[in-house]
Amino acid sequence: MSPSPNPLGPPEPAGPAGPLPPSSPLAMMLALADSRLPVGGHVHSGGVEQAVTDGVIRTAADLADFLYRRLTTSGLVSASIAAAVADGTLEVGSAQLETDARTPSPAARKASLAQGRGMARLARRMWPDADWSAHSPATHLPVISGSVGAASGLSGFHTALVVGYTTVSGSATAGQRLLALDPADVAIMITDLGPECEQVAAQAAVGLADLSDPVLDVFAERHERRPMPLFAS
Repeated sequence: MSPSPNPLGPPEPAGPAGPLPPSSPLAMMLALADSRLPVGGHVHSGGVEQAVTDGVIRTAADLADFLYRRLTTSGLVSASIAAAVADGTLEVGSAQLETDARTPSPAARKASLAQGRGMARLARRMWPDADWSAHSPATHLPVISGSVGAASGLSGFHTALVVGYTTVSGSATAGQRLLALDPADVAIMITDLGPECEQVAAQAAVGLADLSDPVLDVFAERHERRPMPLFAS
């Protein structure tokens, strides 16, 4: 009788190897959407902190409404810029100007540049042979996200989907902490917005969005003037 295979060793092949599955962006998308990605996003609430302070967000339902509003306005704009850069239809320099023009709040521009700096630092580590000079000395988060999407082999749609998802998940986590919400409720909230994230990504992949939300701009500016904020934005 032949000895049994080593249970701690690599698994034995079950049979003749079949054709390899087509390359999928799923693994890279999961990595880029991970909240542990060291780009500084965890210190930004996307306006949630100020909305809580002003009494606009009091409950989990309020937070869900805020997330939907942010996703379908500023989130769509960011996703559309990232998609265009990833697809190569918008060059980096022009994308920076388009982002500035679509971000009227100086505080929001500051937050975008801060997170863009973190993403650019990570990109240089992950793809050291790529040319990231167009993102120096400063870059907006949607712009560098588009370049990272291109370097990862993601389409404009998939890049926009990552941007839309992180727009929701980052602010949702901030709301969970500020309101002491049940993490399971917040996880369900993010999941429920999945179809909207896909719709936003599909719309973003078609062309640049030019929406604005003055309320979110007001939250950004009021937060900038807070004496002791818990979040950077």
